[in-house]
Amino acid sequence: MGSTLLDLPERARQVIFVLCLATCIIFKIDPPIALLMGIVIALVIGHPFLKLNKKATTLLLQVSVVCLGFNMNLEHAMKAGKEGFFFTVGTIAVTLIAGYFIGKKLKIDKNTSTLISNGTAICGGSAIAAIAPVIKATDEQISVSLGTIFILNSIALLIFPTLGHLLNLTDQQFGTWCAIAIHDTSSVVGAASKYSPEALQVATTIKLERALWIIPLSLATAYFQKSTGKIKIPYFIFYFVLAIIAATYLPVYIPILGNKLGGNTLFEWAYAFGRKGLVITLFLIGSGLSLKTIRTVGWRPILQGVLLWIIIGSLSLAVIKGVI
Repeated sequence: MGSTLLDLPERARQVIFVLCLATCIIFKIDPPIALLMGIVIALVIGHPFLKLNKKATTLLLQVSVVCLGFNMNLEHAMKAGKEGFFFTVGTIAVTLIAGYFIGKKLKIDKNTSTLISNGTAICGGSAIAAIAPVIKATDEQISVSLGTIFILNSIALLIFPTLGHLLNLTDQQFGTWCAIAIHDTSSVVGAASKYSPEALQVATTIKLERALWIIPLSLATAYFQKSTGKIKIPYFIFYFVLAIIAATYLPVYIPILGNKLGGNTLFEWAYAFGRKGLVITLFLIGSGLSLKTIRTVGWRPILQGVLLWIIIGSLSLAVIKGVI
């Protein structure tokens, strides 16, 4: 058999990876393109720093989301959150109930089905990471659930902006749809940022409000299953709220550095850093994919994820468009 790029020396793979990462940092790359670059790297040469990837993407995503808060207004954020509150509650309930019955019908093991349902209902990988220790899920169950969500997230990031334009959705409508119908925060923010700045604000606010439901759902799960597992609270969301408050009431000007760093104020610079951090995050997430992950997932969990995605995506879109 002939050699492949996966057989390249470790140092060569590291150099190629670093050059691609530098491209995302230095040049203006759209979030979907960054994700595709990462996936190509993963499938062609493999991720040479895979052990560091999970911690790096988690931290960078959280920092980036907090920085995005510095471009938001508290009154606008509260309005978006208030308008999306009951919508959020309703769609979470529908997704969890549908996920339970679909998982049972497809004969998927209970823990995997629960993780996929929660990941779809709330915020993808973050919800899975929070619920997994509560239900004492195995590494294989977590891996399958994360793989399912990741694959669907990648597809969503690539197709949702195009679908939004085809459906003639307003910025407000698209931002709301993204926050409800796309699983992971990174893909929600990536798709919304590709659509428009206003869509990004709406999507980020509603998605992070949705993510807070990790706490009551984890507590409820622990109570009903009589679990003593540790509950992970997404504290970075509170920093995101503080960033919005600071941007609304504490404008800080740094005119000497402003034009060089991407804006006229410290907050504009922080927002620019958040946008760039998101691009890097998506590249790292894409590069974490592997053929092994795809093979491990299997068709049943993928089918459950797709069916849930169709249900929540079509239902939320119908409500947003005023059809029901």
